[in-house]
Amino acid sequence: MIVVALVIVALALITISFRSPTAGALHDIQGAGSTALRPFQIAATRVAQPFQDAYDYVHGLATAKSQNKALRKEIVALQAKDLHRAALAAKEPGLAQLLHFVQGPNFPQDFDAVNTAVISQPGGAFAHSLAVDAGSANGVRVDSPVVSGVGLVGLVTSVFPHTAKVMLLTDPDSFVSALDLKTGVRGMVHTGPGGSLILDQVGKQFKVKAGDKLVTAGTHSAKYPDLYPYGIPIGTVSSVNATDTATFLQVQVQPYANLSSLTAVSALVPKKQHR
Repeated sequence: MIVVALVIVALALITISFRSPTAGALHDIQGAGSTALRPFQIAATRVAQPFQDAYDYVHGLATAKSQNKALRKEIVALQAKDLHRAALAAKEPGLAQLLHFVQGPNFPQDFDAVNTAVISQPGGAFAHSLAVDAGSANGVRVDSPVVSGVGLVGLVTSVFPHTAKVMLLTDPDSFVSALDLKTGVRGMVHTGPGGSLILDQVGKQFKVKAGDKLVTAGTHSAKYPDLYPYGIPIGTVSSVNATDTATFLQVQVQPYANLSSLTAVSALVPKKQHR
């Protein structure tokens, strides 16, 4: 008990030393007392030091945790920003190709382009449509042809104020009048057996070959205008076969547009609306 009391007195003297004047009776008493109690002051300092160290540790730990939390938030924000930039970068090639096509000499002059983002890709192997971020408010209408930067994508089948649904070339209900640029042969591009695209109604007397380029044939008669203007690239002939029992050649077509990974497309709207 005596040691504890002396330690308390030593602590009190330490406190007084910070608050008392540098001269006077109290200062003299303090000086004499501090000489006598010097060992206990040292002991008190040693007793208090672990508590001070513990406080410093806890305070430092709390500060470190707060800083780590802030750093984690900053890292998440930077990662999100990088992801957004990467997403934009991934879209850039498609957008550049689309603008190049729209501004190029092969773009049909009687049409205006409504450029838009693809907001919904085909949902599976048996899905043959996508949604775009433009609708009637932007001038898009039903039966508007849709293209990417490299070729034909399909046709608008449903229109809403700010979105539209596009039927892809691979849809079983899609039929496009096509022309072989090398041979002048015409036929219908549509889905064949197994879901692949074919150029149908090509007689076996024609010399269609792998590598031939196909474009939309356009209108043959002003009385019956085609939905697709002339000259939009469709794809290339990938293989040609003939059987003794078939009336037409079996012509497989590889589309130019990658229909499963489109990021931007353009709906073609006639400058002169048909009545």
